[in-house]
Amino acid sequence: MTMSATAVLRSEWIKISSVRSVSGSLISVFGATLFVTVLMFASVEQAEVNDAGHDPVFSAFYALNFGQIAAICFGATAMSSEFVNGALRISLAAVPRRGLLYGCKMSVVGGLALGVGLITSFTTFLVGQLFMGEYAIGLGHPGALRAAFGGAVYLALMTLFAAGLTALLRSAVAVLSLMIPFILIVSFVIGDIAGAAAHFLPDQAGQLILHTRHEEGMGPWTGLAVTAGWAGLALLAGWWSMSRRDA
Repeated sequence: MTMSATAVLRSEWIKISSVRSVSGSLISVFGATLFVTVLMFASVEQAEVNDAGHDPVFSAFYALNFGQIAAICFGATAMSSEFVNGALRISLAAVPRRGLLYGCKMSVVGGLALGVGLITSFTTFLVGQLFMGEYAIGLGHPGALRAAFGGAVYLALMTLFAAGLTALLRSAVAVLSLMIPFILIVSFVIGDIAGAAAHFLPDQAGQLILHTRHEEGMGPWTGLAVTAGWAGLALLAGWWSMSRRDA
């Protein structure tokens, strides 16, 4: 008997919530971002208010740079759990339609990442402003509400990007070994060399949504669309791998 999409979605939710490393990485998206926010705002943030070029909106969401590492870990580990100890064969025995299985898994992974991203983004903003005193800004500040929602979407897209690559490479270690150094180091090096062209990289494009000023021509939603394009390509590559390769 073929399982319905609702039943498959429920089973994917159970799998994610029951694997400690996967659920722990999802919780870490919130925990890491909030920890860095408190640490940063409690120590130096007010001292930077009068600096030339200071962007209060980007500063409010700066800690999402650290939360995205946990989001990438969540996407990679959620998908890689299918490739451990023959789990994929068991999943396909219950859900023979690979497209349904893959689509439901990515829907659950992306939905959870978006939900936690929204909680993380708004909490980060509100908690950070508690330390700003007279310099605090509200969600009505130009670009703040857009950044709060956009930051959550960005986290979800980076999660799906990692999940799609993991489906292609069938290894969370390989994906994390590629993505984390790229985001933390390589992306900035390329940015210094390539200039505005670097805004087409998945992380730099998506983070334009967190800025108030956009001097290079690409707008915040266009940047997020570029990141969505990268995530879409990774998901398509992952689907190709799932549909063509043996379990």
